[in-house]
Amino acid sequence: MPQTPHVERHFTAGAVVRDIVIGMADGLTVPFALAAGLSGAVESTRIIVIAGLAEIAAGAIAMGLGGYLAAKSDAEHYASERTREQREVVEIPQEETREITEIFRTYGISPEESRPAVEALRRRPKAWVDFMMRFELGLEPPDPGRALRSAMTIGLAYVAGGLIPLAPYVAMGTASRALILSMILTLVALTVFGYVKGRFTGAAPIRSALQTMLIGGLAAAAAFGIARAIS
Repeated sequence: MPQTPHVERHFTAGAVVRDIVIGMADGLTVPFALAAGLSGAVESTRIIVIAGLAEIAAGAIAMGLGGYLAAKSDAEHYASERTREQREVVEIPQEETREITEIFRTYGISPEESRPAVEALRRRPKAWVDFMMRFELGLEPPDPGRALRSAMTIGLAYVAGGLIPLAPYVAMGTASRALILSMILTLVALTVFGYVKGRFTGAAPIRSALQTMLIGGLAAAAAFGIARAIS
């Protein structure tokens, strides 16, 4: 009888989702807080829209640059640690051998059982270094294009999120009425965003939606309160 091949499906875009979450969450809350704070000081939506667009542009650039620098820092840290491991397997191979044995021991494998694998790694310096990077330091090889991709993803997600609470001020002429619609749209967007995030990451979608709405709503409310107090 022919057997159905076993196919495993794993979510592998965690870094992209993380960047979208970072950009979208801030994009939904910060421009909303700015627009809401200004709504208490001015009635003209034109001023609020101009200020909101300026904030979205500045925030997207700042957040994108932060993501770029963070990814570059991770790559530089990996390169530095790999250079150190390469030097250690040459200069202190006995100590590195002991560390491999200890790593296997944490998985319940005795030194006698792990000895063939340890000896095999010692004959393959590159594989030895790869093994130490992953299992001793918990570091994975960085994606060469990660920094630029992270910057673009975070920046675009920030813009997409920021335009949602600002849209009512573009469509309506009264700031007080636009504020109410902006609050509703922001909470709905946070809920939908949380649900989609849960579906992609394997978390319970409903719980993810409620958590995102609650956390994002509290952040937006706090930012709104500060902005309103200042204005």
